[in-house]
Amino acid sequence: MGSPQATPPGPAPAERAAGGTPRAALAELLAGNRRFVSGQPIHGHDVTAAAAASGDQQPYAVLLGCIDSRVPLEAIFDQTFGSICVIRTGGHVLDRAVLGSIEYVVGELGVPLVVVLGHERCGAVASAVDALRGGRSPGGALAHLVEQIAPAVTEVGVDDPRAHPLAVRRHVLRTVAALRADDLLAGPVAAGRLAVVGALYDLATGEVALLEA
Repeated sequence: MGSPQATPPGPAPAERAAGGTPRAALAELLAGNRRFVSGQPIHGHDVTAAAAASGDQQPYAVLLGCIDSRVPLEAIFDQTFGSICVIRTGGHVLDRAVLGSIEYVVGELGVPLVVVLGHERCGAVASAVDALRGGRSPGGALAHLVEQIAPAVTEVGVDDPRAHPLAVRRHVLRTVAALRADDLLAGPVAAGRLAVVGALYDLATGEVALLEA
């Protein structure tokens, strides 16, 4: 993550590759996804790109996604070294480490965009649906994931035949709401310096669609 003492303040908004505004950052991510879907990515992820990005960090977005192996965030948004910060947890569940990491890149690096990306057929959401339907919580730390996702399942209706896909979307929106309300993120959001948006990844087509509350 880097040390605030060792890292100079983030660049002025105009210096960021994606323009430094929430709108420009989101537009760049979605343009990258279109390149990915069309089979025309421009970033090769080779060692020369790594060397070029070895100086100070100037990312324009932080993406919070699931650990699912089918959803590699840098690839599906066609992003190179140094352009985005990536956090992945089961079902993109928030905890203090995740929140602290997002607060860091927003506060110290001036990142203007946070994207919460869910995906179809999410195993973590399926575990929550199964746990609520069966009345049994899994053991170990997996129980924490289920507990954090369960409210989304309850809101859409655990007995609904489409509870799983509906809860996937609801959980994304609940995560977005929690980030917007975070003590250190609410101010930048209110001032328009930061946007927190939700999106859903289509496993079959590779497309990313924005979700609205």
